[in-house]
Amino acid sequence: MNIQYIEKESIMNGEGNRCVVWCSGCSHHCPGCHNPETWDPNSGTTFTDDHVRELFTILENPYIAGVTFSGGDPFHEQNRAIVLRLCKTLKHEFPDKDIWLYTGYNWETIKDWEDLKFIDVIVEGPFIMSLLDVKYPWAGSTNQRVIMVEESLLQDKIVLWGEKNGKTQ
Repeated sequence: MNIQYIEKESIMNGEGNRCVVWCSGCSHHCPGCHNPETWDPNSGTTFTDDHVRELFTILENPYIAGVTFSGGDPFHEQNRAIVLRLCKTLKHEFPDKDIWLYTGYNWETIKDWEDLKFIDVIVEGPFIMSLLDVKYPWAGSTNQRVIMVEESLLQDKIVLWGEKNGKTQ
């Protein structure tokens, strides 16, 4: 897996102050994508143990709420296994930190994947420029859903982030 970089602090990529892993590789190629430079899975640098140590160091800070995986697409075929294994490790090492992940895949395609339960929130679906809404919480276009993973898996139905938090989405 390759990544573009690790952003140490962001308030734009999930709830709270978080670090972001910008993954390389995306096969969706959504028109209007804000990161087309991440589409090439060979762009950026190889994700190494040094990057894992960097993530651990960042997450040790009490003001960091968690980690977000974005890109590109963290679920691109070259990323998926590593990202899911990393989410499992991070959840074990930092159980009080949440994990968000942005993907162009729809929930119906990914909901049965192994180890998905180690991700707290998935923002799913392709970006559609004609549905762009800058006031839509945590997503770029209104077709995308911000899904609470654990609740959705337990209830066997989609539970949206806004429903869990008493907010409207």
